[in-house]
Amino acid sequence: MKRISASRELLLLIAIALLLALIASRFPAFVTPANLAAVFNDTSPLILLAIGQMIVILTKCIDLSVAANLALTGMVVSLINIAAPGLPMVVIVAIAIGFGILLGMINGILVWKLAIPPIVVTLGTMTIFRGVIFLLTEGKWVNSHEMSDAFKAVPRTEIFGLPVLSWIAISAVILFWIVLTRTTLGRSFYAAGGNPNAATYAGINVGRTQFWAFTISGALAGLTGYLWVSRFAVAYVDVAGGFELTVVAACVIGGVSIMGGIGTVLGALLGALFLGIIANALPVVNISPFWQMAISGGAIIIAVVLNAQANRSPGRIILKRAEHAT
Repeated sequence: MKRISASRELLLLIAIALLLALIASRFPAFVTPANLAAVFNDTSPLILLAIGQMIVILTKCIDLSVAANLALTGMVVSLINIAAPGLPMVVIVAIAIGFGILLGMINGILVWKLAIPPIVVTLGTMTIFRGVIFLLTEGKWVNSHEMSDAFKAVPRTEIFGLPVLSWIAISAVILFWIVLTRTTLGRSFYAAGGNPNAATYAGINVGRTQFWAFTISGALAGLTGYLWVSRFAVAYVDVAGGFELTVVAACVIGGVSIMGGIGTVLGALLGALFLGIIANALPVVNISPFWQMAISGGAIIIAVVLNAQANRSPGRIILKRAEHAT
């Protein structure tokens, strides 16, 4: 499995390099270090959400509510900032993460305790979260002039030439690489999705593991909710509408198996960067944005085909052995 993931990541890295070379042939300024840093910063919200989604998918689940979680958390912290503009930003960020965790736990409990299929749960909570935003605001927007300067400054503040938003994405990549490769919880995520029956016999509570996966996804979605609304200085019902599909696409393109048990943080990062480069490059080289959807869709189909082929070989071997035995 590790060899398959490594080869998938290598192929994606080569694809990104070829994509950058193709773009550079038409618009050389795109591949300057400053512009690539800006592209990474633009892609950072997708990276954060893709890491959380990857962990959920590892456990054989899916979280379609991440964008709605982002929007609701972003609206909540925006309203708090209006009501208490002097509140320290550390408290605002903590509230965003905590509220995101709460929303993620709701998904996790419904999947764990009530055994409702994850896609049904998260489709339902996605709609509920968006509806709660409307109830809180009656459809009104929170605009830039209503937000405090400190609230808007955090993701834009530069440290060593990179905005805080980029540093948060980098930190998340490092943190969750360690969690997935060096901790018991990380190994449980892979076991729960790769072979739930064997995981149960090994003493792993699959439902509880899925609960923690949704909780982590919720925490990252909540953090991204604050970063999103503060960076763009606007909050409204349809913030990041449809973005959950882009997040799933980043994971699938990054080699995360939708059947669970296979995937890495590096793969999710590369998948997000692939989509981020496309999103930033197509308008620059005067290609219709509709091609972004076509290219993304094509990449998803190719990734799914590769996943299917990778999983098909063991099945053929088993059948051959069974036929020989008979």
